[in-house]
Amino acid sequence: MLAERLSLRHISIGMLFRDIAIKRGISLLELSRLAQQDPSIDYELDSLAKREAEKGGVVIDGHAAPWLLKELAHLRIAVTASIDTRLRRLAERDRKSIDEVLHETLSREQMERERFMRIYGIDISNYADFDLVINSERFSPSEIVKIVLRAVEIVIERS
Repeated sequence: MLAERLSLRHISIGMLFRDIAIKRGISLLELSRLAQQDPSIDYELDSLAKREAEKGGVVIDGHAAPWLLKELAHLRIAVTASIDTRLRRLAERDRKSIDEVLHETLSREQMERERFMRIYGIDISNYADFDLVINSERFSPSEIVKIVLRAVEIVIERS
């Protein structure tokens, strides 16, 4: 929604990761396990994110992107929600039961935390370096876009 409102391109690292899983005919959890052993998967995605950020005119979302693109990003934002809310949203999106997404999500997120710490030395659960952290349980998607647009205006005003 944000990229659309700003007439920018949108790159979702998570969707690219899902595309890799689909192309390989494996689940997200299986690809996460594979990425634990093969850092080239993350390097490829992160290299793509960096190239796109260098081109400019893009909104990039991804767990490690805010740290990896620190020098290129104009604004680094975290959108958070409780585990219960995230599980419910994932179950709705993927049309699965909460029980189905529970194990997969917790396992995948733990692997991501460990992987990004090992590969890059970053703690993806620490938002201290972010410019803005928004709780998506408190604000709707359209309200989040409004908040971010105001932050973008402030960044532009400072330039």
